[in-house]
Amino acid sequence: MSRKNLEKSDSAVRNPTERILMALKMHGAMTSAQMGEKLKTTGEAARQHLTRLSEEGLVSEERRVAGRGRPSVYWSLTQAGHDHFPNAHADLAVDVLSSIEQALGQDALDTIVAMREARTHERYSCEMDSLSTLSARVEKLAELRNAEGYMAMTQTDKDGNLVLIENHCPICAAARFCQSFCRSELEIYRKILGPTVEVERTEHILGDAHRCAYRITDKAPTKA
Repeated sequence: MSRKNLEKSDSAVRNPTERILMALKMHGAMTSAQMGEKLKTTGEAARQHLTRLSEEGLVSEERRVAGRGRPSVYWSLTQAGHDHFPNAHADLAVDVLSSIEQALGQDALDTIVAMREARTHERYSCEMDSLSTLSARVEKLAELRNAEGYMAMTQTDKDGNLVLIENHCPICAAARFCQSFCRSELEIYRKILGPTVEVERTEHILGDAHRCAYRITDKAPTKA
């Protein structure tokens, strides 16, 4: 899914609370003025909403100094704010994985991750088999991930490389327990996009970033 389509879905959320949480999830920390622009209202009105959400424990504020003058107040999601979004039955997933590890050992857990990787790779391959260009394949990958709850989008960086962004991780709790899931997903991307494509994770939710991001570079030699 493209940034444009995600912006449309973002603005389609009518409830101010949901729109604020969605905006912070999608775009990271913002000032009240920036939030006001997103909500198409005033910065003061946005600040009042953010203050209320802070009292509810869903957002927190941070003062940042940039040059001279007073520091700017940036608002971001707390862990409770992140937990507001679907997490694919986090407690149950962790409990099941923990039970497998305790009863059957790490090898059994690795087997489950490998099976999930193989099934996901096969499904993505079927969906992308007819797509010949890298940009089309990355866009389809974002579409598939978005349908799975990753709030995925694509964009192009300053060097012209494609970037796959996942603003949410619905299996985050499971991935924290078993980080092989993260390794597996990166490996799926590398396999599905082809041997001449380099995929590098540049931002990671488990590394305290507010999203996961993957820089995708086509290393195939250009035709003369």
